[in-house]
Amino acid sequence: MTLPIVLITGQLLTDAVWQPLLDARTDREVIVADNRSDDTIAGFAQRLLDNAPPKFALVAHAMGGFIAFEVMRRAPERVAKLVLISTLASADGPAQTARRQGYIDLVTSGQFDQVVEERIPILFPEEKRGDARLLGIARQMAADTGADTFLAQQRAIMARIDSRPRLGEIAVPTLLIWGDKDGITSRAHHDEILDAIPGARLEVIAGAGHLPMVEAPELVVPLLTAFIDG
Repeated sequence: MTLPIVLITGQLLTDAVWQPLLDARTDREVIVADNRSDDTIAGFAQRLLDNAPPKFALVAHAMGGFIAFEVMRRAPERVAKLVLISTLASADGPAQTARRQGYIDLVTSGQFDQVVEERIPILFPEEKRGDARLLGIARQMAADTGADTFLAQQRAIMARIDSRPRLGEIAVPTLLIWGDKDGITSRAHHDEILDAIPGARLEVIAGAGHLPMVEAPELVVPLLTAFIDG
């Protein structure tokens, strides 16, 4: 039986971030989980489980990784393979909380459009910040997400638990993907997950920032395909 794929998208992002993969995987069922209808990580995870096939490969990016960890705590038997992209397992520290509060303040003062502009330097490496295609994708995804959904996602992220204590319980094949110019997650964040999940492996995408799926699809799509099909 062909394994269905469930994708979990990060904050302020939409299905568009997965377009290269969606275009490549017309051979099987691919579902993009709802990242708009809840304001807790637990709510997102349960909604995913309620709507997903009985068994699936789970591919999660950024905030999606937080949801994936909750899925693994709730129903590990339903996930056959796990991919974690540009994510981390710890809860927010003071610096992250302060940054998120700054975004909330922008939104509540009517400056939602400014949020994505503030994020561009951490989404993309300096040499890509003039790339009209990438900036257009990021801005359109933010516009399509909207202020209310963004605030709900922020609440979920800020209240998330530290997933590190239970990473060792993850017993499925696990692939980590990280761009070495990511301005949000670090190599240390990924090494922490890599060291904790038995048998996990890490693929580093040279020159990519926080969105390797759209920055380097020619590398990321074959990696995902080989891992899920292997």
